[in-house]
Amino acid sequence: MHMGDLKLNIVAIISAMAASVPVAAGAALAFKYKGTGQSAFCFFGDGATSRGDWHEGVNLAAVQKLPLVLVCNNNQYAYSTPLSKQMACASVADRGPAYGIPAESVDGNDVFAVHEAGRRAVDHVRAGFGPYLIECKTFRMTGHSAHDGADYVPKHLWEEWGAKDPIRRLERRMIENQWAGPEDLDRMHREIGNDIDAAIEWAENSPYPDPAGLLEGVYES
Repeated sequence: MHMGDLKLNIVAIISAMAASVPVAAGAALAFKYKGTGQSAFCFFGDGATSRGDWHEGVNLAAVQKLPLVLVCNNNQYAYSTPLSKQMACASVADRGPAYGIPAESVDGNDVFAVHEAGRRAVDHVRAGFGPYLIECKTFRMTGHSAHDGADYVPKHLWEEWGAKDPIRRLERRMIENQWAGPEDLDRMHREIGNDIDAAIEWAENSPYPDPAGLLEGVYES
């Protein structure tokens, strides 16, 4: 989860996810100064938008008109805090206009809706108009982490959002449009399962890393 690779232009996230926004704004500022034509994407949850560092990063990006796409996965709960108890506005997208940037809410469980919003956003930032905020409305179908049983979530929400599963919806659309048949999807599931099993076996059979390499990749020279 906290891994990145600068060779692939992937910066590792920060556990307090709002803190990633100023970092992403800094990357976008570097792109603007260097004239690379690149844009930065930053992903975070709804809870991040209630922190000060999120607002500081967004404000900087807005004032400097940086090529930054802000993507909020609004999963309705910031750990155990429901959305209604952490913000007074109706949606995360409502925060955008306060900074003079466009924002939109999309069905986060619809692959195509998210893709189209992403295309609109990247076209906007690459044209030099500044940042763009996308709110993907979805739901966290587990606890915050392995130790969290999520007992604070009303049971009816599991059923409601379970019926909106994005993978199942995509599979149905693929079959309806004849992009793939049930047998194709079954094969993909098996292949993915085999890949995961092989990766787990490799990891469990691998030796522990050499402690001497602890600081490799931590500092950029």
